Amino acid sequence: MVSAIIVAAGRGIRMQSTRRKQYIEIAGIPILSHTLRAIDACDSVNEIILIVPGEDIDYCYNNIISSTNLSKKIRLVAGGAERSDSVYNGILAVKDFNSLVLIHDGVRPFIRPEEIDACISAAEDSGAAILAVPVNDTLKSVDDSGIIDKTLPRERVWLAQTPQVFKYSIIKDALYNAIKSNYSGTDDAFFVEHMGKKVKILKGSRLNIKITTREDLQLAQAIITLTET
Repeated sequence: MVSAIIVAAGRGIRMQSTRRKQYIEIAGIPILSHTLRAIDACDSVNEIILIVPGEDIDYCYNNIISSTNLSKKIRLVAGGAERSDSVYNGILAVKDFNSLVLIHDGVRPFIRPEEIDACISAAEDSGAAILAVPVNDTLKSVDDSGIIDKTLPRERVWLAQTPQVFKYSIIKDALYNAIKSNYSGTDDAFFVEHMGKKVKILKGSRLNIKITTREDLQLAQAIITLTET
């Protein structure tokens, strides 16, 4: 059993738009709809739990889910104050405590079924696995005034992506401890690492972008054009 939690409860401040970024359209379709279709197309996923702002539940049902041709049933869950709270709310909605939990950003619409399957298979063996890509650029550490203080070795540095897949008990305990202890992280693997658990990295695709800024929207449109030709 694989339960996919799609996290789309953010405000999208960096997009500088009056609309939440997950509802902005690319190629005439909301970003979130593209993402749902990508997850829905993966046969390994048994259920989809969509996390959105509480005030958007009716909007998402009427304007996203109802107009998106999906084969799997979607359950809507209200998000929390922080991303970790939102994901934890989704985990509490999972009914099978022996399942794998797949967590994916609602604004990563270009994930492919084979990448999802690879992450699921790795998590079945290791308990925790994520997609990531190795760093190509030179890494600089800077001080508070923006002056370089050192160059960092890039050979062992990867850029984390989603999906991130975990055994139910591992991610539930990790997020519960994070919320209880009031510490934060920028991805779910961080909380698992914080508990001392090992997380397997699989090489993902650079096309699996997270749409965060207006430049990302332009790149997303280019990716769609590329894949349709």
